[in-house]
Amino acid sequence: MHKLDYLLLSAFLLIAGTVMAQSSAQKKLLFGVAYYDEYMPYERLEKDVAMMNESGINVVRIAESTWSTVEPQDGVFDFSHIDRVLNAMHKGGIQVIIGTPTYAVPTWLVRKYPDVLAITPTGPNRYGPRQNMDISNKNFRIHAERVIRKIMEHVKDHPAIIGYQVDNETKAYNTAGPAVQQLFVEYMKTKFSSLDKLNKAFGLDYWSNRINSWDDFPSAVGTVNASLSSEFARFQRQLVTDYLAWQAKIVNEYKKPGQFVTQNFDLDWRGYSYGLQTEVDHFAAAKAMDIAGIDIYHPTQGQLTGAEISLGGDVARSMKGGKNYLVIETEAQGFPQWVPYPGQLRLQAFSHLASGANMLEYWHWHSIHNSAETYWKGLLSHDFEPNPTYTEAQTIGRDFARLSNKLVNLKKTNQVAILASSEAQTAFNAFSFGWGAKEKWNDIARPIYDALYRMNVSVDFADPSTSNLEAYKVLIVPALYAASDSLLERLNRFVKNGGHVYYTFKSGFSDEYVKVRTTRQPGIIQEACGMTYSQFTIPDQVTLKGDPFKVGAADNIVKTWMELVTPTTAKVLAYYEHPVWGTYAAITQNDFGKGTATYVGCLTSNAVTEKVLENVIRKAGIWGADQATRFPLITKSGVNQQGNMIHYYFNYSATPGTITYPYKTGKELLSNETVQSNKSVTLEPWGMAIIEESR
Repeated sequence: MHKLDYLLLSAFLLIAGTVMAQSSAQKKLLFGVAYYDEYMPYERLEKDVAMMNESGINVVRIAESTWSTVEPQDGVFDFSHIDRVLNAMHKGGIQVIIGTPTYAVPTWLVRKYPDVLAITPTGPNRYGPRQNMDISNKNFRIHAERVIRKIMEHVKDHPAIIGYQVDNETKAYNTAGPAVQQLFVEYMKTKFSSLDKLNKAFGLDYWSNRINSWDDFPSAVGTVNASLSSEFARFQRQLVTDYLAWQAKIVNEYKKPGQFVTQNFDLDWRGYSYGLQTEVDHFAAAKAMDIAGIDIYHPTQGQLTGAEISLGGDVARSMKGGKNYLVIETEAQGFPQWVPYPGQLRLQAFSHLASGANMLEYWHWHSIHNSAETYWKGLLSHDFEPNPTYTEAQTIGRDFARLSNKLVNLKKTNQVAILASSEAQTAFNAFSFGWGAKEKWNDIARPIYDALYRMNVSVDFADPSTSNLEAYKVLIVPALYAASDSLLERLNRFVKNGGHVYYTFKSGFSDEYVKVRTTRQPGIIQEACGMTYSQFTIPDQVTLKGDPFKVGAADNIVKTWMELVTPTTAKVLAYYEHPVWGTYAAITQNDFGKGTATYVGCLTSNAVTEKVLENVIRKAGIWGADQATRFPLITKSGVNQQGNMIHYYFNYSATPGTITYPYKTGKELLSNETVQSNKSVTLEPWGMAIIEESR
């Protein structure tokens, strides 16, 4: 090929690739609500569409709760409620996401096939609540597939539809009956070629738990063996992964080019979204989705920090390797204690965008007048009239529309990742800090995340299957209690090759089957960490010697757990202050190859956690201009589709705040005012600024 021809071809391919990438990217920000016409106490669809238009809503999600409406009797289908909403929304210029209605089963299905209700460790489920079925049950699957196909066949050509949501906040719902146990036995037969290997890997000789015949395989419910219970939890997570992939495959047979399939993954719940979901492998389950979806609920009013918005967004973005995601549910008013102060709804909305969201959708449009969620209010109150929250949403809709081209498809590149292993999470939760301890893995990981958030250190989440761990400069590893040799060796290499790892206690302790390693702890990672321990205890009036991080007496404490660490090559960042345990290290740091490994052998205060993390971030060379700003002033950034840096600044406080803008001169997009480098920017209470750098 002639050189000129080669260059022309290369240029053509580059342009074609760019066009294809742009064509596959989302065209605009989506701002919407879940809409339930079937719940309405009187006819008002036309009025709702008009009010949505007035508030800038351009997308609704429908139908995910309507199995008993769309199929009132076995094999009898009625799509009229879907049709009327689809047609009304299309006429009003509003796009639609259709949900498959499988998370709440109809009465006739349970009457005909009682076995669709899951049998859990507490007994058989009863009809009434949602998510009470066995997602692996044959009769459930047959009828779920039929209703999905019937809906898809009916709606697939409708021009209003932009995508599909499969199921709803899916989990295994603790299904553990005899049929599920038999599936588990078949799973174990595939995973372990012999019972001898299984018995040895799980230590089942203990208390005569040895299994000598596959026919004798006991129920995993009530087992005292954490290896077996953790494997059953892994199996249940696989049920979820397979179930969602099964639904996505069906929907993919009907969807049109340009439409997407998603799922609204939820998070660990503590009265609000708290941490990574225990019952779902976020990373594995998201593989079958075109785009990740997330449900994020959080405290508001005086408790609004933005941390849950940030964490949920970081998890959702990381599920698909850094791709933009959809916030499928978040609150507008929500619980009585969540009714937002003026300005907070806007602050929350743009906080989602700052983490990479391309859609913000409220649950839900209207407040429900009966049943379980009567007091989980929507954008409209029970009277359906405009209210201060709705009025503020109108400003969000206008700004989303005006700034969409600048803010959609924000790309984020982070240098810090939190390693989140479902296996380690389950294993840690099995033992925690000993009998009776209430702490879970999320109680270890969440304070670390919050400390990074307060310091404005942006993070991704990664799991052991992540192929690009080495792209990060810092890995945060909370309580990696169960891990394979290969994963721990990979982490050692990460450090040796120049990475920085922050480990907490109880990392490296057991193998992937929750069998404790027979070497000195922390097992394989002691090579990179340069320390060992063989004993641990519960601290009683223990502090850190000499207040090494200068946090003051109230925060210079050791609580809940302490490992008695002896350094080999590591330097000691903190010793315990105690008449007996004072010779042991609490926190160490070791240079290994080109990198460092920091090991925190005890549970510390949040203030100490923040200081140690700051040490690691500085040592990794990524402490920068953003770290001059601290909570309640939060900053996030990314590159927009024009190739310009976007800097978000948020004030999570009831008092004004001021930041010094440290980057190139830019334009504040909300006010359209120029902001010079190193100039002060004042943020109103619960206010924000969005600055696009000039080229």
